[in-house]
Amino acid sequence: MPENYYHQPVLLREVLECLDPQPGQTFADGTLGGGGHAEAVLKRLGEGGRLYGIDRDQAAIEAAGKRLSAFPGFCALRGNFHDVDSLLPEGVLLDGGLLDLGVSSYQLDTPERGFSYHEEAPLDMRMDQRQEMTAADWLNRTPEAEIRQALYDYGDERWAARIAQKIVERRGTAPLETTMDLVACVDAAIPKAVRRKDDGHPARRTFQAVRIAVNDELAPLSQALTDWVMRLKPGGRLCVLTFHSIEDRLVKTAFRRMQNPCVCPPKAPVCTCGRKSIAKVLYGGAVKPSAEEIAENSRAHSALLRAVERLP
Repeated sequence: MPENYYHQPVLLREVLECLDPQPGQTFADGTLGGGGHAEAVLKRLGEGGRLYGIDRDQAAIEAAGKRLSAFPGFCALRGNFHDVDSLLPEGVLLDGGLLDLGVSSYQLDTPERGFSYHEEAPLDMRMDQRQEMTAADWLNRTPEAEIRQALYDYGDERWAARIAQKIVERRGTAPLETTMDLVACVDAAIPKAVRRKDDGHPARRTFQAVRIAVNDELAPLSQALTDWVMRLKPGGRLCVLTFHSIEDRLVKTAFRRMQNPCVCPPKAPVCTCGRKSIAKVLYGGAVKPSAEEIAENSRAHSALLRAVERLP
């Protein structure tokens, strides 16, 4: 069990204000990580409360289990939050739920997990290490067109075509095996003048896109959000933290569809599709971290919080 699995929870005050946990209630954290958000919620739930902590990373389950062992109401469940209906006990309804879609600090800071473009490490990037396909497998087997599309769709990478081309050229000589192999492909694809002007690491968008593709993070997301809302009691709330624009657009669209699911023509005098709202969007937009929080935790700078409340 990793001793250094620490997670500094992002937007913690805002999450607690939104969820407003009360003694004896039932909650679920679908992306448990180091247990920072979960611990804060459990402290408010008291001995009669219950929190289900879900994560597909065994290291997270072990670390959070140790951190939260003093809370009798904590129950760890290993799995993907996309599968909430099969993970939670049948019939359990929630007073609130939380999904933090970011990569944990532990995963980023543990070189052998392969998430970081700063360290030489095997190209792994699996959230769940029971999964067979690694980032190296994906990069060495996927057709060039599919790699290009993933870099564009999941990373907003303007140099997607050239990076995909360099990856295929490189693997034609020898398979990509390490994080630095992938960084070298990005460096070869993006002109030096462009790289010098980049505010961050030139490979960050590529690593993000490959991680999303390997872990299939986005395709099931919209349905998963609906499943989570349907698990809420009337008045229960779901908070979702996102860290890049692709995720945020999906969450925003899904929440708006829950609030206004009607598919009738805009000029139709009455609704005939029969679709009913299941939730209302809170805040009217996304909540951003304060300047003080960003100063204390640089990884909070891109975080956004969106939330919905289950309707009767």
